[in-house]
Amino acid sequence: MSNRQSTLPAGSESLPADRELVLRVIAMPADTNASGDIFGGWILAQVDLAGAVLPLRLARGRIATVAVNQVVFKQPVSVGDLLSFYAKVERIGRTSITVSVEVFAERNPADPRIVKVTEANLTYVAIDRDGQPRPVPPP
Repeated sequence: MSNRQSTLPAGSESLPADRELVLRVIAMPADTNASGDIFGGWILAQVDLAGAVLPLRLARGRIATVAVNQVVFKQPVSVGDLLSFYAKVERIGRTSITVSVEVFAERNPADPRIVKVTEANLTYVAIDRDGQPRPVPPP
């Protein structure tokens, strides 16, 4: 068991050992919808940023999001939640890279617990200076 797994508060979900932590952000009041929950569109924007981290490294240049293949909002996110985004490359094609992202919320600092709130699968394409697809360089 990794160190980050062994230090989780009671009642928390396990963090993914096979993924890389690529982004952390605190949900703020300006990001809420009319019900007072964090707006799903804001979460999706953060997922897109987090999902781009690994493809940027692999593509060694510009990339563009070409598909949000799937997004599942599992639980609402609240103001003050600390969101951690974990990513994993699922597939590298000739010009594209598909990534899965899992989002966990650390809630209630007085009695903390960690829950998975969102999971997504996105595809990015490597592009040249004219915005045209280009091959992903070999590793």
